Amino acid sequence: MSSAVTLIAEQVRERVRRDGVDLSADRDLADRYAREEVRRYSERALGGSVPMLADEGATAREIVATITGYGALQPYFDDAEVEEIWINGPEQVFIARNGVPERTDVRLSDTQVRDLVERMLQASGRRVDLSSPFVDASLPDGSRLHVVIPDVTRRHWAVNVRKFSRQIRDLRRLVSLGSLTVQAAEFLRMCVLGGQNILVSGATQSGKTTMLGALLAAARPIERIVTVEETFELNLSAMPDVVAMQCRQPSLEGTGEISLRRLIKEALRMRPDRLIVGEVREGEALDLLIALNSGLPGMCSLHANSAREALSKLCTLPLLAGRNIDASFVVPTVASSIDIVVHCELARNGQRRVAEILALSGQVTSGVIEASVIFAMGKDGLGATGSHPTKTAKFRAAGLDPVAILAGGAR
Repeated sequence: MSSAVTLIAEQVRERVRRDGVDLSADRDLADRYAREEVRRYSERALGGSVPMLADEGATAREIVATITGYGALQPYFDDAEVEEIWINGPEQVFIARNGVPERTDVRLSDTQVRDLVERMLQASGRRVDLSSPFVDASLPDGSRLHVVIPDVTRRHWAVNVRKFSRQIRDLRRLVSLGSLTVQAAEFLRMCVLGGQNILVSGATQSGKTTMLGALLAAARPIERIVTVEETFELNLSAMPDVVAMQCRQPSLEGTGEISLRRLIKEALRMRPDRLIVGEVREGEALDLLIALNSGLPGMCSLHANSAREALSKLCTLPLLAGRNIDASFVVPTVASSIDIVVHCELARNGQRRVAEILALSGQVTSGVIEASVIFAMGKDGLGATGSHPTKTAKFRAAGLDPVAILAGGAR
């Protein structure tokens, strides 16, 4: 930020304090204040007392972003093609467009980075300090913020913002983007309508949360959906009957923490027709399996390298819940509770796509969960393998027949 912008921005702040207004709630007023102060500055510049501005319009926009938005980062928040922003240091600011990272020419100071983080955290009620050097929070637009500070990091604050996408709302949009085929989308839609328990797996940034949101959009409007997440990420705006809950960090005294395990238990008391867990990482996997095993339809996401590895991981995570949990209980419970695994991947060209869809049989052989590959990635993209789900009771109860969709083979 130039010295001229800093000076004018301070003049705008002084005027805001004097007038007692809130520019964050009135963008038009913020634009007017910025233009008027830029004009006053330019008049002084004509007299030679301060340097001239190269572009008054650009300066006014930068000041508005500084006062009401996220300063030098605001253009990337406004750019729909930018999906993620991260800061490794004041002079190391990166963005990702369509899955491809690039370094920007933004240069900040340590103070500016801290100011940006504090502004982002204002609406969340969360904090980051020496006693709590990590923070996850949702921004007002739904984007997810993650911050780590020294001495956990070596020197500078590390900031990551995963932007909230409003462009992808359903399976049809994923088809148009090439993330899956029409046939696979219709099969997944039928799985949702049939009350199948779906596990979405993939690496970081592979599109797991986006897939969960698209699957949720296929649910019946009359369903009551309860979601639990570490921080709000799922797009629920189009759903009529939704309760969304997120975890809470402990207070300065170390009390008041609310975990995913607690939220899953609370969700079961809220008359859900479908339970969604944003991401399973630890012992909450046990509570999720118990909920799904009670006949409640649900979905969740999980970090894994493949659909098979996702099942193996889901068999391991419940063991973290306590010493009295062992594999002899967990493995058959996973086999009977999970119906479908959708594995997502991020290709080298930045495209997010579905790489594999498995259907579990509900059986365990020699400690291995039986599953059929329904769709797999081949030379021509994602295609049906010819296999069919063998657990069909839920489909029949809903009056649905997945074979009718899968019988046509790959297309």
